[in-house]
Formats: sequence, C-alpha cells, structure tokens
Amino acid sequence: MPLQGVRVLEVGTLILGPVGTSYAASMGAEVIKCEIPPIGDTGRNMTPFGYFYKGYPPVFIHNNVNKYWVGLDLHKPEGQEIFLELAAKSDIVEINLRPGVMEKWNVGYHHLKAINPGIIYISKTGFGQWGQYATENRPSNDGASQGLSGYSWVSSFPGQPPLKSSIYPCDDYGGLMGELAVLAALHHRKKTGEGQFIDLSQSENIMRLMSWVWPYQQLTGKKAMPAGNRDVSICPADTVYTADEKFVALAAPAPEEFKGLCKAMDRPELSDDARFGEHLTRLKEENAIDILAIVADWAKTKTAAEIEALAETHGFAASCVKTNQDVMEDAHSVARGYITEVDDPLIGKYRDYDFPVNMSKTPPRIKWTVRPVGFDNEYVLTKHLSKNKDQIKALYDCGAIGMGGYTRPAAS
Repeated sequence: MPLQGVRVLEVGTLILGPVGTSYAASMGAEVIKCEIPPIGDTGRNMTPFGYFYKGYPPVFIHNNVNKYWVGLDLHKPEGQEIFLELAAKSDIVEINLRPGVMEKWNVGYHHLKAINPGIIYISKTGFGQWGQYATENRPSNDGASQGLSGYSWVSSFPGQPPLKSSIYPCDDYGGLMGELAVLAALHHRKKTGEGQFIDLSQSENIMRLMSWVWPYQQLTGKKAMPAGNRDVSICPADTVYTADEKFVALAAPAPEEFKGLCKAMDRPELSDDARFGEHLTRLKEENAIDILAIVADWAKTKTAAEIEALAETHGFAASCVKTNQDVMEDAHSVARGYITEVDDPLIGKYRDYDFPVNMSKTPPRIKWTVRPVGFDNEYVLTKHLSKNKDQIKALYDCGAIGMGGYTRPAAS
C-alpha cells in the first residue's frame, strides 16, 4: 500500500480529526488512535437517530478504518510520557483539540519537536491557532463552520433560511485538505530532513471549496446570493421535476449540448434565439430565468427515464437524482468496486463505500474498522515501546492506560 511504513499518532475526536487519518490508514499508514479511557472519542456517541450497529454508530465506523486503538490518558504524567515515546518513533501527529490543550498536557508541537525534529504535526481546529475565535477558545463543529464560512448562506434557495448540509462537508473536506498538507510535508522532509507544524482551520477549508464566490464578490462588489439548485455559472443547469414525480439534474451549457437539449424538447428554434444562442447571453439573469422555465415546463411532461434517454441521444447531461439506497444498489457503483462489503470480525458484514480512488499498483483498501477503547494497548506498547507485562500492568494500575467497552483480562 502506498503509505506503508508511515506511522501516525492521532488524538482525534468526532470527524475532523479521525477522518483525515482514516484516509491515511486506507492508504496503508499505521495509524495509532489515542483515546482517553474509558469513554474515548466522543464520536462513539455520534450517530444518526440514536442508531447503533453492534455497539458502534455508523458515523464512527465510517471514519475510523484500519486503525490501532490505544486507551491513553494524557492528563496523567505517565500517559504523557507514553505519548512522547510513541511520538519519538512516529512520522506524523494529528490533533483536533482546541488550541493550547496539547501544550497544557506537555505533548504539544514544541515538546515533540525536541525529541523528534522530523515530526510532522498537524493541528485541526475550527478556527486555527490564532485570531479572535481561537483566543476566545470557541468550540466548533461542522454546522458552525458551515454557518460562519458562508457555506450555509449560499447553499439555500432565494428567500429561504440558510440551509445546513445534513452530512459533514467541513469535516470531510478539511480532513482531506489536511492529508494533502501532510503528504506535502512528508515530501519536504524527504528532501530536507525537516519536519513542520501545520495549522488547519475547518472554516477556512470549506471557504476554499466555495469556488467562484470570493473573486466574484471582490470584483463586482456584489454579495453572492443563494440560487437553490440552479447553477449560476452555467446555463441551463438546474434540477427539474418530472412527470413521474422524480427529480433530474440537467445541464447543457456547451453549444452542441444546448442544441441537443433544444432538439430533445422539440424546440430547435431556441438555439438560434438571440436570448439563448450564446452561453454568456443565456447567463444574463432575465434570459436564464426564461430558458430555465422552458426547460422546467418541458421536464414535467417526461419521466426521469425518458429525459435520461433523450440526454444520451442528444448529447447533454441529465441524471436522475438518486436516493442513498439507489446509489448502494447502482450497478455502475458495484461494477467499479466503489461499494464494498466489509467483513469485520467484531461488527460482521456491512456495505460501505471504499476509498474513491482506483490505483493500479497500490490500491487503498479497508482491512478492519473500529475497536473498543484500548483494544490494541498491549500490542502497541509491546511492539513499539518494548514494554513488558509488569510495565504495562503498572500503567494500567496508575490509570495512564485503560480500556472501554469490555473488561481488561487479568494479567497472567
């Protein structure tokens, strides 16, 4: 696997921290997840509608694949010492606690750099390490970042309240951008031998995802307004309602695509209409409203399948809006191996999406999913730190390490 031989220490909670290391673990990195026992990551109780699958919530299962699980209490000096010993033998440390917490526990970047100058340390927080919000020690989550960044504002419909995504784009995109920075830092270290500190702000990362909004506002002096499902940069592009009460996402901006759509609607003359013939002319607000209304009225006379078939025939884009269940059963996704069945010895068999990249030589894969807090304590402490049974027992006895979810067996 591409990151085999890279060791990562994670002190992560909820999604922003754990999801990034799960990407690395899917690529073969050895990720050691440190949780404070016995409760562990608060993500263990984060689940849709209170649903748990064999003791684990779906959100937690999804974002914590291929990791080793250590119950380590960083409040205790002995736990801090264990963390420092592990960091001395690691390549990367990934944190998503509030600014200053790791320093208070004597395991911040400067502590780790002193014993491992090549360490790559990424701090993932809601608002970064400095600035007003960081100084206020303000907590954050995905919904807060969606709101603060303006993402919720532009994701709504005109005249409607801001719309928060029910999934977690700030966490997932932030985690992905964090791993991109980590890989760049690894490349830099390979060339120079130097590690570095990476400061990632959850809110700033989702702002990067918002594309045209920022230069548009700066150059025009206008506020970017919500537009619903309509794409304001290409036209026509919208989600239309069909005769069989489904939705189709449709787009036909290029000249031949638009001509194809006009033919499909039995309105070929529209492609020569002065209002619609050129794409930039179609994008003018009054023209866009007119053509989108024409397309929407036509869509109501066709089924979703008919529109998809016409799109294939005439060369424009149209896809039925699928439910999540539709996606899981889609023959295309199954054929590409995108939807995979995981056979986990603790959880059993379940279906999930695999890492969404196909690599011919070093394919990522899910090997196992989640474990109880501290499941791999003895394995990690023995393999990496050469601790013996008496030393491990002493760490249990003082509370530096612990478990959750089941009772630790008596030391033999």
